[in-house]
Amino acid sequence: MLRMSTKTSGTTESFVPVKAIINNMIELDSGFKVAGVKVAPKNIFIMEENEQFNVIDSLKDFYNTLDFEFWLVIADRPVDISVYIAELQMMYNQAQNPVIRKLINQDLSKAEDFNEDVSDVEFYFLFKDKNVEMIQKRIRLMINGLANAGLSSSQANNEDLRSILDNFLNGGDKTEFGTVLA
Repeated sequence: MLRMSTKTSGTTESFVPVKAIINNMIELDSGFKVAGVKVAPKNIFIMEENEQFNVIDSLKDFYNTLDFEFWLVIADRPVDISVYIAELQMMYNQAQNPVIRKLINQDLSKAEDFNEDVSDVEFYFLFKDKNVEMIQKRIRLMINGLANAGLSSSQANNEDLRSILDNFLNGGDKTEFGTVLA
């Protein structure tokens, strides 16, 4: 029979083993640190077919160089396009040519259709280790391997790591109160 303790709080903080997010790493209660690489999205389907195959083959080679456990995380991040809409509106007001005004107006209509739910997709390779030097070595290995595949990447920073946790634990809502994530 499974017994549940009556002393547990039921909050996310009580069961997530996150101690802190500092130095571009999530420090866990166990002493492990989670770090990783953020990969810039790239639409390979607009490339020539042979270029697509080159990227895919290079990614296969990259995956084969990783001799440690990792997680590929895909996360949505809300995007505020109100500034973009305001810039389009200014361009529309300044445009004299009726053809240009019509094109800008079409863009405004499309942007307003998306204003409710716009998100950007972000890709991360995450891994854990206790040794900070090994973490840095693996990050360099990943960034170089992804560059060889034609993909831009960088070390996931504190804000990226918070966003990933928020995405999975809080449905994408950013935490602003005094939790272990703040």
